[in-house]
Amino acid sequence: MSDAKKTPAQGGDWRLRLSPEQYRVTRECGTEPAFTGCYWNHHEAGLYHCVCCGAPLFRSTEKYDSGSGWPSYWGPVDEHAVRQLDDHSHGMHRIEVRCASCDAHLGHVFPDGPPPSGLRYCINSASLDFAPEETGNSR
Repeated sequence: MSDAKKTPAQGGDWRLRLSPEQYRVTRECGTEPAFTGCYWNHHEAGLYHCVCCGAPLFRSTEKYDSGSGWPSYWGPVDEHAVRQLDDHSHGMHRIEVRCASCDAHLGHVFPDGPPPSGLRYCINSASLDFAPEETGNSR
């Protein structure tokens, strides 16, 4: 990964690169309403990347329907893809999930997910960009 992806853009740069909703979610720690994001009911095989820096975050093989209305995964693509922070906003304690490469707010992780991890990474669609799995032989 290039250093440019690891260095967060200044506020104005992010505003130029992201839609208003993507900016609100990823840079202002917003949350999209349940059942409204483009990936909550998305079932295509592939890889979900950070919408800000393009870092790979989650695979479709780890995605499941949690019934929450947000894309949910039982784990990230690898242990270094995301970082977790204590979040005490809105009068509750949660664990916030951020992109490890650019610090974009992604969502939260909860201890009520399926095996093998028992975790539910509840992620905003606005923080993700999807790349479909390539199929067929390329010779």
